[in-house]
Amino acid sequence: MIVLSFDLEAKRLELLHELVPRGSVGVLLDPAFDWADLQQRVVETAAATIGREIRIAEASTDTDLEKAFAILADAHVAAVVVTGAPLFYNLRDHVLALTARLALPVIYEQREYTVAGGLTSYGTSVPNVYRQIGRYTGRVLKGEKPADLPILQPVKFDMAINLKTAKALGLDVPTSILLRADEVIE
Repeated sequence: MIVLSFDLEAKRLELLHELVPRGSVGVLLDPAFDWADLQQRVVETAAATIGREIRIAEASTDTDLEKAFAILADAHVAAVVVTGAPLFYNLRDHVLALTARLALPVIYEQREYTVAGGLTSYGTSVPNVYRQIGRYTGRVLKGEKPADLPILQPVKFDMAINLKTAKALGLDVPTSILLRADEVIE
């Protein structure tokens, strides 16, 4: 299952901007991911809109992650957006270890990162997507032709924030973010 939601990269950058309003922002991209060019354009446009400088770092393998985070550390970024890519999710523990080592505020695509100790996440609600898939399956089983079914976009998004991680980073989480969060981990 692939959920294409590239506009969320812009939203993640905006949320991170609320948490860390100054300094450049690192953006971790997987150039081997089919949609990386679109992700990069979305983030660049969003950064220009809010007046933030970004530094792109690319990784397509586990080894590349070390190099990408070294680039971000050398650039002295104030925070990082980890874009939604299967590689990063599959290497989630390594990504989290690298971000913890740099002691930087990071926003991720899925709540699993936040539950595992990452600062915050914003992305498509996976349980809601599975419900949509179940409804589609039911319609097909009742005789509807798959080609006649509309393409659905995600309609529910989840935001999680880890206050323990925020405290360790010395961040004061604005009340506006806490009120919007679907899950606050203490």
